[in-house]
Amino acid sequence: MSVWALGINHHTAPLDLRGRFAFALDQIQPALHGYRQSLSRQPEATLLSTCNRTELYGAGDQSAVEPTLEWLARTGGVSTHVLKDHAYILREDQAARHAFRVASGLDSMVLGEPQILGQMKDAVRAAEDAGALGSTLHQLFQRSFAVAKQVRTSTEIGAHSISMTAAAVRLAGQLFEDLRDIRVLFVGAGEMIELAATHFAAKTPKSMAIANRTLERGEKLALRFGGEVMRLSDVPDRLHEFDAVISCTASTLPIIGLGAVERALRKRRHRPLFMVDLAVPRDIEIEVKALDDVYLYTVDDLASVVQTGKDNRQAAVAQAEAIIDAGVLSFMHWMEQRDPDTGIVPLIRRINAQADEWRDLEMARARKLLARGEPVDAVLEALSRGLTQKMLHGTLAELRSGDHNTRVATAQTVSRLFLRDKS
Repeated sequence: MSVWALGINHHTAPLDLRGRFAFALDQIQPALHGYRQSLSRQPEATLLSTCNRTELYGAGDQSAVEPTLEWLARTGGVSTHVLKDHAYILREDQAARHAFRVASGLDSMVLGEPQILGQMKDAVRAAEDAGALGSTLHQLFQRSFAVAKQVRTSTEIGAHSISMTAAAVRLAGQLFEDLRDIRVLFVGAGEMIELAATHFAAKTPKSMAIANRTLERGEKLALRFGGEVMRLSDVPDRLHEFDAVISCTASTLPIIGLGAVERALRKRRHRPLFMVDLAVPRDIEIEVKALDDVYLYTVDDLASVVQTGKDNRQAAVAQAEAIIDAGVLSFMHWMEQRDPDTGIVPLIRRINAQADEWRDLEMARARKLLARGEPVDAVLEALSRGLTQKMLHGTLAELRSGDHNTRVATAQTVSRLFLRDKS
């Protein structure tokens, strides 16, 4: 049994390529079904997809790694060669270390950010619902969650971290003289938009509006922040009313196009328009970035802003890495114990199975003797002698075989196992 992690993230792939491999939470289960059905020997599998990464964790035969890469390339509509240029493949302890670092927020664009842990837990639940989460990946992720908890409680890895949404507020503050004078539109109603609305609401802007495909969900969020709710289809016609637009939906295609922004700018008489696209794939067409008077930022553009304060947390990172190293060693020890060729657990199972077989044989023989009317004491004597002979036969044979050094080493082992000190 091997474990591996195959994926792309903000370190290895540009935003537009990551967008090709983005999976909404409700797409993960059918994706896992399709992936596993494409292989003759189905591995355990878990698919993690966020704005910063898409990763497929597997457990099974190592031969499944290459077909996994090919499947992911087909799913994203790119050649295997293109995906290979941006992907990483991690195996065994390196795969475990990566999972632990991701769960702990050490591999995030925002060092120590807590949202990734919830996203990993959602991915694991989806894999479990899909019937793709076996004992090995279950153990890997449960240990990764435990390590992440220890990192957060034992270190200051998350102290003073700047989130994507907080970075958006900071950038808006650099553009507008007073955030209390601006009107803010939030497109979407998911977790990222809720965080963004929380940060902007703290600055008491002039007005806030939520545009969402489902009005009911948008109304709940708007009510919480004292904002207005509007239909997603109304955004192009009302875009000019807002000074700042923060968008993060699960749409597979851009929902704010170049033409809509151009019309909004004309109606605004070219007053600046601040836009943040937190979605992967993009919610706002990339061509908008080239327009005068538009300040458009994507998740990748925010990278330098969220790094502020990172140097102050390097000591915490070192502590976290030590915790992760210990977790990796423990997990690999667990894996080694279960190796079918060298592991202790499979050996224990084989020994128990052998003992059960011997016991069944002697019990069957004893029943036959009793059925023939043999005395009970004689049958019990034969039963105990038969079991003892079967259990000691191999050991006694080993004591008599091999050269002198081998016999001495065997004798020491046998003495330690069978001749216990009764004092």
